[in-house]
Amino acid sequence: MTISTVNTGLQKPNSAVAANPVLGVRGLTVAYGGDLNRPTVGDVSFDVHAGQTVAIVGESGSGKSTIVNAVLKLLGGRVAVAGSIRFDGRDIRGVPERDFRGLRGRHIGYVPQDPTASLNPVRRIDSQVFEAFRASRLPEYGEHRRHAQQAAELFDSVGIADPRRALRSYPHQLSGGQLQRVLIGIAIAQHPKLIVADEPTSALDVTIQKTILDLIDRLKAENGSSVLLVTHDLSLAAERSDTVVVLDGGRVHEQGPSAVVLHHPRSPYAQRLIADVPSLNLDRFTEGRSRRAQPPADEPAALQVSNVHKTFGRGGERTVALEDVSFDVPTARTHALVGESGSGKSTMAKIVLRLLEPDAGQVSVAGQDVSHLGPRALREVHRNLQLVYQNPFTSLDPTYTVGRLVDEPLRRYHLGSRSHRAERVIEVLALVGLDESYVRRRTRELSGGQRQRVAIARALSLNPKVLVLDEPTSALDVTVQAQILEVLVALQARLGLSYLFISHDLSVVRQVADTVTVLRRGEVEEHGPVEQVFTSPTSAYTKTLLESIPKAL
Repeated sequence: MTISTVNTGLQKPNSAVAANPVLGVRGLTVAYGGDLNRPTVGDVSFDVHAGQTVAIVGESGSGKSTIVNAVLKLLGGRVAVAGSIRFDGRDIRGVPERDFRGLRGRHIGYVPQDPTASLNPVRRIDSQVFEAFRASRLPEYGEHRRHAQQAAELFDSVGIADPRRALRSYPHQLSGGQLQRVLIGIAIAQHPKLIVADEPTSALDVTIQKTILDLIDRLKAENGSSVLLVTHDLSLAAERSDTVVVLDGGRVHEQGPSAVVLHHPRSPYAQRLIADVPSLNLDRFTEGRSRRAQPPADEPAALQVSNVHKTFGRGGERTVALEDVSFDVPTARTHALVGESGSGKSTMAKIVLRLLEPDAGQVSVAGQDVSHLGPRALREVHRNLQLVYQNPFTSLDPTYTVGRLVDEPLRRYHLGSRSHRAERVIEVLALVGLDESYVRRRTRELSGGQRQRVAIARALSLNPKVLVLDEPTSALDVTVQAQILEVLVALQARLGLSYLFISHDLSVVRQVADTVTVLRRGEVEEHGPVEQVFTSPTSAYTKTLLESIPKAL
């Protein structure tokens, strides 16, 4: 295993600095039920020194967000906390909330994970920015009209194009990358000593992710700030951090310099995490994929897209979403669509599923043109063409049991008796590695990986030929992601399924896809076998995408 690290250019702190970390956590124990004998986080200690980045890594449920909330005093009521949290030499655990607001925002900046969930969709950006400044007691930004210039300059410093327009916009009028820059702008407005970044790029494309992380590094260097980075992406942690803290079950399994921990992990848990990083184990699914049957030469492609065009808009203002896009997905094979936000991936998926109709071109499923079918004929096509959404936390109805979720497509198509459907539910749950006990559970009782298995089982209930997989693992940490990919590879070999795989994670695409289409602004930049495109890209845009993948692992 070869792991290299990026030289950040930062000097290691001297002994005087090391004695006084910007953030010092000692014996932190948190119990949501109030019983410190049964903690969610237990006896966690680490330091964040001046000018350094410390990454906290671990799976969902490992305690990462609990530690962040403890540092930011956002745990809420009825939570028992023990240990100490010292910021700039002062124990902040006992600081009243009224006084802590002067620290949060002014001296401790916070960049949350999901900008779309962190910003109010019905209020303009400027009103939300000034509200955040007032809450943090930043008087120089507190008056809306008088200090709009300062806010525009702040947005300009974080690379937002046309800052004044951005301030006047609503969240839906800005891209994900721009919204994340807005949150970074709020976080660094007063040059805080500490920036807490909680999964700041997990929902972003690789090029935007690199831009955002470069921005945080630049601001850190310019302002002398320290960064507490929470992430499940070990490649990112290795590339961007000086120190790594590995959490599992609320306890520290390992910590130390990132190069040491990621070169020579000592704990079995850290070893497993690193082994599950896609860029480390490109051949992980080779054996499973080798078991797939070879499609007959004369058999039509399971999915064929030919010369598809799509535009949006009215009157003279038209936006080209897709222009002359073509590709095939053979039986029991995987074709990937990659590209930045706005490249046309989601529009293409909607056209394949006939949620949108193309302006021109053709989409065929098993040789049948489905581009312009009416509702009744399209209903039959959808039995062979199913979708697995990106986020299992929002795609599954929380009021339904697992059994009802998986059974619903069967009932909608009036397939089989009640007993037959019950047997089919158990059968498809078994296909994704869930036993009969899950039938009566609700989604709130399931982990993220279990929910995504249920979503796959639901899509399989009608025995389709093609699955459209829309970022099926991007909301999951690396270990659960690897488990879901194993399920998909095994199902493809066993059932002969064909996949249209949409993803911004190029390392995952290289693991599981046979062919790939690179889209840019609706046009095909490159197309071909995955290994060929990834090792010898001919397009400058594809090269840029590949260069944006974290290289530390």
